Amino acid sequence: MSDMTTAPTPVPQAARHLSLRERKKIKTRIAIRDATYALIEEQGYEATTVEQIAERAEVSPSTVFRYFPTKEDIVLTDEHDPILMEELRKRPADEPWPESLRYVMKLAISAGMREEPEITRLRSHLLAQVPAVRARMMESMSVTGRMLADAVAARTGLEPDSLEARVYTMSLVGGLTEISLYWAENDFQDDLHDLLDRALGVIAHGLPEKNT
Repeated sequence: MSDMTTAPTPVPQAARHLSLRERKKIKTRIAIRDATYALIEEQGYEATTVEQIAERAEVSPSTVFRYFPTKEDIVLTDEHDPILMEELRKRPADEPWPESLRYVMKLAISAGMREEPEITRLRSHLLAQVPAVRARMMESMSVTGRMLADAVAARTGLEPDSLEARVYTMSLVGGLTEISLYWAENDFQDDLHDLLDRALGVIAHGLPEKNT
């Protein structure tokens, strides 16, 4: 499929304070994801089945489905979302919201590129190339949007379900998806931090004027 070779995924540093039970759950999810990525690299996305993933990860197919409702979810989910929401809640109350968001998003990018760079690229590649993955991403965006809406509400006083909070947070989530697509479509040549700055600039200030 590609010349990328994924390395085993480490348990995120920020998750190592969790209980033994929670760390075991994370390790099981990571084992399932690592098995999935390895099989996809060997034989492609469509040819990879849940039964093969379960065998490679040394778990049962029912265990795979218990952790991930669909094969697409294995590719799209990671351990960072809850951790990042916690980091967002810990930002200073008087810090402008866009700066808090920029800090946390750059933290996520840095963690992904430091801890699992090959997987970060492969996930973006699949998002760009596999319609089923892209469709599932669109379905799951609302979950991340709701988490962000709660964080927005805590900072701004808006209701999490208000139209303003929903439009703003879904614009953010959609923009982050487009960053991944753009990055993959341009052969990962751009710096993800730069792409994030550009995307947040558009959300904050609208489209830039065309250079003349």
